[in-house]
Amino acid sequence: MISSKLTTKAQTTIPQAVRLALHLQPGDEIVYRIEQGRVVLTKAAPAADDPFVTFSEWASDADARAYADL
Repeated sequence: MISSKLTTKAQTTIPQAVRLALHLQPGDEIVYRIEQGRVVLTKAAPAADDPFVTFSEWASDADARAYADL
């Protein structure tokens, strides 16, 4: 079982095992679905209206630093 704690601001860190299983990256959206008293956490589907969402090869930290001043 994987667990995490809730802060006083109702925040939590998604454990690494869950991030790896869902292939979560910084900036990804997640979806919470309540089913019969349980919460199901999934990675949100990319927004279809963002034409650049498919260009993940340009989403590294190095790219963000290189293009930050543009």
